[in-house]
Amino acid sequence: MFAVFVLWTVVISTVDVTPAGPKNSTVGLATFNSFVSNIVGVNMLLYAVTDWLGLVPLAFVIGFAALGLIQWIKRRQLRLVDHSILVLGGFYIIVAAMYLFFEVFVINYRPVLINGYLEASYPSSTTMLTMCVMTTAAIQLNTRIKNNFLKRCVIFAITIFTVFMIIGRFASGVHWVTDIIGGVLLSAGLVMMYRFVSRLK
Repeated sequence: MFAVFVLWTVVISTVDVTPAGPKNSTVGLATFNSFVSNIVGVNMLLYAVTDWLGLVPLAFVIGFAALGLIQWIKRRQLRLVDHSILVLGGFYIIVAAMYLFFEVFVINYRPVLINGYLEASYPSSTTMLTMCVMTTAAIQLNTRIKNNFLKRCVIFAITIFTVFMIIGRFASGVHWVTDIIGGVLLSAGLVMMYRFVSRLK
């Protein structure tokens, strides 16, 4: 998945790069992106809703960080904190690093101005945050919730929320479709990495 993401990034950085965005900002696969963008349009209400709902994944990050801190205090040694929680903490750091990297090294900008400014758009940070945090939260809660009915309800709610956020972000029109795809590819690779490392002892 990482290889596919890198290849996808190279493609949108080199193929059909045209000033198709606001203030003559360039975007790769411009013909395809512009075609999809014209169909989708812009829905700033949906943008605002998905923006505010982006606090939900952050709440999960804080919650699991608090769990790790409580375990550390109670067990008095960091190495005694659950392995999966320690790996999750490292995972969050990597996700944050990916976000900062693409804020500095901008691949393309949004198809619309936000408060009159161009903002980095690739990969979709909301898509990445939601997929990475909510998927790993589901993995964590799947082993921590003992009641099967409650577990199924929680996992279902997380799945619906994640799908809504990805589709909602796309439908809001504040990202090029290639940004959403890039966010999904990168997130999939990161989550697979987390699953692999968290199973190592």
